[in-house]
Amino acid sequence: MPLRTRVKICGITRLDDALSAIEHGADALGFVFYEPSPRYLGIVEARKIFEKIPPFINKVALFVNPKSEYVNRVLEKLSVDLIQFHGDEDEAFCRSFNKPYLKAIRMRESTDLSDISKRYNSASGLLLDAFDTSLYGGTGHVFDWTLIPKKCRLPIILAGGLNQQNIYTAVKNTQPYAVDVSSGVEQSKGIKDHLLIQQFMNEVKRANE
Repeated sequence: MPLRTRVKICGITRLDDALSAIEHGADALGFVFYEPSPRYLGIVEARKIFEKIPPFINKVALFVNPKSEYVNRVLEKLSVDLIQFHGDEDEAFCRSFNKPYLKAIRMRESTDLSDISKRYNSASGLLLDAFDTSLYGGTGHVFDWTLIPKKCRLPIILAGGLNQQNIYTAVKNTQPYAVDVSSGVEQSKGIKDHLLIQQFMNEVKRANE
């Protein structure tokens, strides 16, 4: 188990929510650049938040099957630290932007993480989420954690239906490098609940003790 489980709060759309996540100890903030998502944020709105984020907090840009021109435009306008690809992007596309990236994997019984980690060997980590036929993340559903192998050549970021009630068990059972939460700390889609953020972070810290 890592010395401390890192935490990314995803789907940030408001500055107050970003600052609350940072105040309570989040390591990274996720911003969704995928228009069909209710948590979508435009470049202009994102820049206003990015300008207020203090040093040493990772800013993660999430895309779903984007055009390369769009990714490059976001990277040109915003100080993105890490890209998260949540669609069907291949390894060559993911690494073509010369920026560290995570590849999101929607977990099913047939998912072979050993093979995936080889195919995406340039990734900084694999983000494991619940499978949904129509949604790319933000499902609010938990997948079967026993599908996660004890060892993986890439760091594992656990996502999918995490909240303050199950995160302690999730961390203890899966020992991920990091966890990613979005809907589990929201009062409505795209609007974070600061008390839930605090409770979630407290449970992660408790699991690390």
